[in-house]
Amino acid sequence: MRAITVRDREADGYGLSLTELPSPRAAENDVIVEVHAAGFLRGEPDWPGTWTDRAGRDRTPSVIGHELSGVVVELGYGTTGLTVGQRVFGLTDWARNGTLAEHTAVEARNLAPLPADVDHITAAAVVMPGLTAWQALFDHAHLQAGQTVLIHGAGGSVGSVAVQLAHETGARIIGTGRASDRELASTLGAHEFLDLDSDRLEDSGEVDVVFDVIGGEIRDRSTALLRPGGTLVTVADPPTVHPRDGRAIFFVVEPNREQTAQLAARLRDGRLTPLVTEVRDLAAVPAAFAERTRGRIIIKVK
Repeated sequence: MRAITVRDREADGYGLSLTELPSPRAAENDVIVEVHAAGFLRGEPDWPGTWTDRAGRDRTPSVIGHELSGVVVELGYGTTGLTVGQRVFGLTDWARNGTLAEHTAVEARNLAPLPADVDHITAAAVVMPGLTAWQALFDHAHLQAGQTVLIHGAGGSVGSVAVQLAHETGARIIGTGRASDRELASTLGAHEFLDLDSDRLEDSGEVDVVFDVIGGEIRDRSTALLRPGGTLVTVADPPTVHPRDGRAIFFVVEPNREQTAQLAARLRDGRLTPLVTEVRDLAAVPAAFAERTRGRIIIKVK
């Protein structure tokens, strides 16, 4: 099969290339998915799991990408809950070969059924942003109706999904980002918007929840905006400033079948729209990795 692999952590470009690899084998409780669309993050070559398995053993050449939408073509021993021919989507394990390939092996519990009226490109685009936003807002911050949430990067792939989920919850939303993000954030449900280049962050007033995808100074300054008992959740890096009366949490998104199914329902009903800037084919991934364009590039594999 064709796959995008990295081979050398120290090499320029990490030895990233389109490669021919043997098709994967299904372990116990796995499924083999024929990948139709996949997503990736440019930071993946910096993750330890890209290079070693959970026991610390080298696993190069390794396939990158961890978001996928496709069709089940094989079941491993003991696999339940999915069937051959079923449309699925989800997030794969960080320490196994990923989704920028024609086929990939995935634990069945990481996948959810994909409704027939949701296309593979949209499904692949929502997985990582959707699970990240869901877990930040609901698992960690416990956002509720009537609360105020400050969402950094409201015009980005994760932030824009967070705005939509928070709006559905009935929260008051303050989005931040660049001036060019204002219209999108407002359209998706933000009640206010702060341009981080020209507006004072402190003018937002007190909030119950901060969801941060930026890190650094912006994250640290945001801590002071929390009401007593409030929560700052970040996926950028661990907090260095903690609130006096509240929580500051750093987390890494995890696969979750039930939450993925919740995202599928919202896609199907038109309640959730992920950002897709471009769609490219598998051979175009090395060039896409080298670029610094804004927005999401989704790879059409099949």
